[in-house]
Amino acid sequence: MNNSVGNTVRLLGAGLRALLVLTVLCGIVYPLAVTGTAQALFPHQANGSEIKDDSGRVVGSSLIGQTYDLPKRNPDDPEEAARPDLRWFQPRPSGGLGSNSVNTRYSLLLSGATNRSADNGAIDGRCTARAAEGTLCAQVLGAKEAVIADNSTAGHRVRPEDVPADAVTSSGSGLDPDISPEYARLQTHRVAERNGLDVRQVEKLVADHTTGRTLGFMGEPRVNVLELNTALKALAER
Repeated sequence: MNNSVGNTVRLLGAGLRALLVLTVLCGIVYPLAVTGTAQALFPHQANGSEIKDDSGRVVGSSLIGQTYDLPKRNPDDPEEAARPDLRWFQPRPSGGLGSNSVNTRYSLLLSGATNRSADNGAIDGRCTARAAEGTLCAQVLGAKEAVIADNSTAGHRVRPEDVPADAVTSSGSGLDPDISPEYARLQTHRVAERNGLDVRQVEKLVADHTTGRTLGFMGEPRVNVLELNTALKALAER
């Protein structure tokens, strides 16, 4: 009996010592080591890849896309469609999976992509004006018409063939912070006109904020919309 109690006590003691050691190692030492290493070697990324304006104010993260819309005419109308503020470069469509309906105190966009196939609504393998309302084809065609209308100016007409895919389709997450250089350049005439700038100034701004492929071969060239609009704001205020 005494041996049994003694063995139990020793086992409990060993378990408690293991718990204490692992708690210290995994709950204190390891997090401090990882956090310290990240802050020392990658402070920008470790702190959320924050983007700051000329005044030093944090305006967002380079990892999460933002929308640039005009204020709602009726703030209490959840069905009112967003209207883009055409002074700014516009990001990719950000429909995601819809709005947050679980906690209505927070207006959140649920990240995700549509389950519809690329030919949803296509007729004979092509997206045409005959596509049924609500299908992916109909949405893409509507978005394309809006892009052409929004970005055409008195001296520059956007052609349908100039509209890149990322101008009318969302990314897998629906929160992509980047657009293609082609989509950024497509918007330069409209942005220049709305901000009273020369087109060449805006084109140079796009070129300066175009990032090439990672390591020269991974991914595609891209433009971070938040970084570009932050620089645009600074240029327009000069």
